[in-house]
Formats: sequence, C-alpha cells, structure tokens
Amino acid sequence: MSPVRRCSRTACGRPAVATLTYVYADSTAVLGPLATYAEPHCYDLCAEHSERLTAPRGWEVVRLLDGSAPARPSGDDLEALANAVREAARPQERAAGAGGGGRAADPMEVARRGHLRVLRSPDN
Repeated sequence: MSPVRRCSRTACGRPAVATLTYVYADSTAVLGPLATYAEPHCYDLCAEHSERLTAPRGWEVVRLLDGSAPARPSGDDLEALANAVREAARPQERAAGAGGGGRAADPMEVARRGHLRVLRSPDN
C-alpha cells in the first residue's frame, strides 16, 4: 500500500492535493487543503480534478485553497471547526435568546456564509 493518498475519482491515480466535503443543509461543497487523514465522507482530489470541480445547479462551491495557509490544520483550526459545528447544531430560538435579540459583531469575524464564519488571523 502506498503512503501517498490518491485522487478519489475513478481511474485517476494522481496524488491528492485537496479534500472535498459537503454541507448538505447549506447546499455547499467545500474544497480545502488535503485533510490530515482520510475521512469516510470526504473525497481527496488531485490538482486537476480540484481545479475543474463544479457543483450541481443551486449549490455553491467554497474554495479554501490559500498558498499562504499552513499545509496541515493546527489544533486551533480543528477547535474552530468544532465550535462552528456546535453553533450550527444549536436550535435557533436558543441561539437568538443568548444574544439578547441581536448578535454582537465579532471583531475577529471577516465574513459569514450560512453557519460558516471566516475569521481574521490573530497575528494580524
């Protein structure tokens, strides 16, 4: 068995460089850097297939490929992902009640897409 992960596309043997996952509730496909390890519900893609990726009509593709980002997720990345999943799983009435009727602006938040947030780096 080869230690290099291969593209998940049928008949493609090229090395994987990106990981694709889906957020079905938001009709969003998320393409990011290669995950630390293979997940059963994610797809590893080679450079060619990740560049040509398209989503079904009505779906959005979020590309998180950034050359300046670290190649492997850090502990902070995993914690932020876990917090985002917990926040999305909370019932809406509890989430609205906790904020006092209006959500305070987070100075670290750069953008929001559904329940996913883009946060500013603490170094900047």
